[in-house]
Amino acid sequence: MTSTTGGPVVALSRRIGAPAGEVFRILADPGRHPDLDGSGMLRRGGSGVMLSGVGDVFVMRMHYERYGDYEMNNHVVEFEPGRRIGWEPRPGRGHPDASRPGAAWGHRWIFDLVPQGAGATVVTEIFDGSRLPEDKRAEVVDGRAWWQAQIASTLERLAELCAAR
Repeated sequence: MTSTTGGPVVALSRRIGAPAGEVFRILADPGRHPDLDGSGMLRRGGSGVMLSGVGDVFVMRMHYERYGDYEMNNHVVEFEPGRRIGWEPRPGRGHPDASRPGAAWGHRWIFDLVPQGAGATVVTEIFDGSRLPEDKRAEVVDGRAWWQAQIASTLERLAELCAAR
């Protein structure tokens, strides 16, 4: 899927055997994100404080071969309990773009939840690159298959976390 502005939008869905409220509680807890991360890049999650709304910020410690260890400051931009949560990552400490003015790339990670009765939810994870600056789009578009695999892995891990409850 591609946005109308030229940036990539990658979205995959999975039916998870848990109520939307339970799924949302995991997604709203930054401390759980390394448990469900399918990319292998997250090293440590947030401070253990649950996200409560738009404007919250949580920090993730990351590792990427090209950058080494760094942090991303994730700004919650969508928050509808039990239905939708999304954040916009911005380069933090140790990231090569952290000190560059206007360093926010504008991409977003979004989880959309659609209840399927009392005990199941269709979860769609979305990488929305429609706001990416032109100089970052080629890098992200070229990695579309990589993003799809990471999203599929994240949704699988989320399903496993929900099943273990």
